[in-house]
Amino acid sequence: MKKAELMFIPFPAVGHIVSMVEIAKLLTHHYPHLSATVLIIDAPFPSMAESYIKSVSVASSGTGGIKFLNLPPPQQTPDDPPAYKSFDAIVSPSIPQVRAAVAELSASPDSAPVAGFVVDMFCTLMMDLAKELGLPSYVFVPSGAAFLGLLLHFQTLRDDHHRDVTEFANSDSELVIPCFANPVPARVLPSVVVDKDGASTVILNSAKRFRESKGILVNTCVELESYTVNTLNTNIGIDGTPPIYPVGPILNLTDDAQKGSSIMFWLDDQPPSSVVFLCFGSMGSFSVNQVKEIALGLELSGHRFLWSLRRPPPSTVKNKIGFPTDYDNPEEVLPEGFLERTARIGKVIGWAPQVAVLAHRAVGGFVSHCGWNSTLESMWYGVPIATWPMYAEQQMNAFVMARELGLGVEIRIDYKKDSDDLVSANEIERGIRGVMEGNGEVIKKNVKEMREKIRKALTRDGSSYASLGQFVEQVMCD
Repeated sequence: MKKAELMFIPFPAVGHIVSMVEIAKLLTHHYPHLSATVLIIDAPFPSMAESYIKSVSVASSGTGGIKFLNLPPPQQTPDDPPAYKSFDAIVSPSIPQVRAAVAELSASPDSAPVAGFVVDMFCTLMMDLAKELGLPSYVFVPSGAAFLGLLLHFQTLRDDHHRDVTEFANSDSELVIPCFANPVPARVLPSVVVDKDGASTVILNSAKRFRESKGILVNTCVELESYTVNTLNTNIGIDGTPPIYPVGPILNLTDDAQKGSSIMFWLDDQPPSSVVFLCFGSMGSFSVNQVKEIALGLELSGHRFLWSLRRPPPSTVKNKIGFPTDYDNPEEVLPEGFLERTARIGKVIGWAPQVAVLAHRAVGGFVSHCGWNSTLESMWYGVPIATWPMYAEQQMNAFVMARELGLGVEIRIDYKKDSDDLVSANEIERGIRGVMEGNGEVIKKNVKEMREKIRKALTRDGSSYASLGQFVEQVMCD
């Protein structure tokens, strides 16, 4: 087949970068005639992806598969709006550099012709440049099909039916949404989708531009979200909806377990499927009062546990993002005597090598914030989830896993990170027991079956492999 180059433009946040690089790796591995240039926007907040990019860059060196180009950061003042309210402000300063990169590739006799742009769902402004250059654009959604379906539905409500979707903020209503099998509580809608201060406009404007693309790649598979994917497929060609390509699960399953060797040694000493793992992502941290409720819930459950406990970031400059850090001495926030009382069955840690932990035979349940990457990792290793969402689309992911798919249990599905609401020890205990015992056996069975299905999806006979091939055919035809 003739050679071709794709330009990948991820939004500069670690979950978005890793997912897009992994899809580029998958494409160039299965289709050697394709090469990829990943353009890294150096945004005015830390992406936490530097070491990952470096490792992929070293591994790809000399193979011609993937190249990285770092773009200069935009200038931002303390008065600029937060990034989630100004995607275009983050992306637009990089347009001249991307234009120059395409021109350089096109002028090089050793480079394959540029066949199109693959843009992150938050980088749709780059579609204007692709159009200027006469190139097709494809959108990559690092979240699941349910989130994509929700965005397209709400964008239609706003633009075609003149509905003010922000009226659903803080609503107790339940909504009938075409890509969900069950009524959706308004309280699990992503805050940014119904935000009254402008974020809703930004994110739905991005969703509107999805329809201008030649296709949408989604980090899911038919087997995991069959109802949603089938519903989306019925809309292809209607209202400008382009082809949908479920190509997941797209995961980075390499983890630095060596850094967490003491954790892994401890897990080695635990019985199979006996440990519940608590980990809440790169932004996951709690107040002292909430930490004490978690500790009490763990004691009440009586189950073995591995708890990634992080210190909240300090108050930062307006609109700057701070990340949790490890405690020097976790005893300062834990109930008195907790570590001594649970020494035989539990381990409190800071940072955790999440992939390595979920892969360990001793882990039988996962108390998770339900970030989509974490959700897919949990399914990949057959570990059921007790849902405790924080922000972004995590509440909706929790609803999907617990109520739509029966692959998890609820601690909460509507918790918001910035709320003053405490999740009680009794709720936490019930959630842990729900994945570790009793009725949890049904969920464990469902999750084990899903593990086999999503792994098969990526094989040569699988649905995601076939979908990836259909995408490549379209790229070569466009």
